[in-house]
Amino acid sequence: MSDLPPRAPGETLNDGPETVPREASTVIVLRGGNESLEVLLVQRNIESRFMGGAWVFPGGAVDKSDGIGEAALRAAAVREVTEEAGIELNSVESLVPFSRWITPREVKIRFDTWFYLAELPDGAVPSVDGHECVDLRWETPQSALEAHGRDELLLVFPTIRSLEQISQFDNAHALLEHARGTTVEPVEPRIEILGEIARVLLPGDPGYDSL
Repeated sequence: MSDLPPRAPGETLNDGPETVPREASTVIVLRGGNESLEVLLVQRNIESRFMGGAWVFPGGAVDKSDGIGEAALRAAAVREVTEEAGIELNSVESLVPFSRWITPREVKIRFDTWFYLAELPDGAVPSVDGHECVDLRWETPQSALEAHGRDELLLVFPTIRSLEQISQFDNAHALLEHARGTTVEPVEPRIEILGEIARVLLPGDPGYDSL
């Protein structure tokens, strides 16, 4: 259980019927090979309706043109990392599933998002479009978390938890090797409201099943 970080725009709590989550894909772009580990973060336009101003991994919702099932999720991932970070991945097969986060049912705008790992292709130079995303930076997982702690980076909950998990690995290849041998299970946090305090509960936390 942890305190809910400040909500970015679009993360309004829901006071009506539960919203059906929309399928989405996110790409955690890595660099460092066997030597180190850095991740690419992009800053969403502050005017965006959803997560405006937040620093995130490139990603977005699945479109009808992407197809259905896992193929659609991978197609959306490749498309979004190109649109938001200017990176042309080698293939959809280069994506390695890492995690799956479902927005809490207490939130109005919801996504069922697969997080994929991908190495930065040789010679690729990330760039933002200046509209949907306005800035980018390479960070080690620990440096990003520390910057968030100093209120220098606005991070949302799944990004924070992903960075915490990634920080356990010494280099990009070790992380990829681990992920290839791991089965991804969906995680749907719940939000507990105690007066003016909101807390995030994860599966296994006391009180999660009673919400």
